Amino acid sequence: MTLRSVIIGTGTMLPARRVSNAELAETVDTTDEWIVERTGIRFRHIASPEETTGTLATGAAKAALAAAGLPAQDVDLIVLATATPDQTFPATATKVQAALGIDDCVAFDVAAVCSGFLYALQVADSMIRAGAAKRALVIGAETFSRLLDWEDRGTCVLFGDGAGAIVLEGQESDDSNGRGVLASKLHADGRHNELLYVDGGPSTTGTVGKLRMKGREVFRHAVVNLASVMEESLAAAGLQPGDVDWVVPHQANARILDATARKLNLPAEKVIVTVDQHANTSAASVPLALDTAVKDGRIKQGDLLVLEAMGGGFTWGAAVVRF
Repeated sequence: MTLRSVIIGTGTMLPARRVSNAELAETVDTTDEWIVERTGIRFRHIASPEETTGTLATGAAKAALAAAGLPAQDVDLIVLATATPDQTFPATATKVQAALGIDDCVAFDVAAVCSGFLYALQVADSMIRAGAAKRALVIGAETFSRLLDWEDRGTCVLFGDGAGAIVLEGQESDDSNGRGVLASKLHADGRHNELLYVDGGPSTTGTVGKLRMKGREVFRHAVVNLASVMEESLAAAGLQPGDVDWVVPHQANARILDATARKLNLPAEKVIVTVDQHANTSAASVPLALDTAVKDGRIKQGDLLVLEAMGGGFTWGAAVVRF
């Protein structure tokens, strides 16, 4: 028998305000046509002052627990991936814990920007397989609008706010290709800090800072790194790209999604795309896309998924999951 981390529930929460490209063009020097042609983005959600990473994460967690049919008290681990925490400390995961009414469980944040959800997933999976937890909430949540320079049209049009969550449960299986996380691979290369970063921080400027990005260079690295790590994770699971039912990618840019699929010879129809509706929600984008495809019936139990993401750092990773 093998102990695996099985996804038993998914959920999301988006800010109430939905902003179209046309509305954005009223205050930013851009057009709907320019944004769609270069990114595929048509809408994004922007958090109000009352909506925070913590409140969005809590809403997504409640939705995932409802889908799993579990009370919050059954959770003994919360791993929250975010680059936009409510406070420098304590971890926003502890605020989610309190909001869910859980008196005591392991709760902490993971910071790996857009790859954060993949990092959080591997951490939770490792803890479950090690016997340190039975059921985990793995959450990606961001309020990236707080970090944007709204005078930089090259970056501010790309991002949005939101949260997605999954419930993982340790389950024994004697099927080598049964449900659960089959393999995951993570990477980082800090030499590329200047290509995608925020120009602030508690120990440097004492400010939150604003997002800065060299988009063309990031695109080039993303296509190569994502295709490579997807192949690596599939090989670790003893599988081939042709075995994949769905790719659930980080929703950074429609062009990156297309280029990555082509490098793996995967048909575009197998790639879950939500970037047009949500824009780039950083660590939230993979669980948002996953929940969208579960809710609309595309992803079904037993399907083989590859989750992938790359973000500032650079960090990148992929996970092979039998849903």
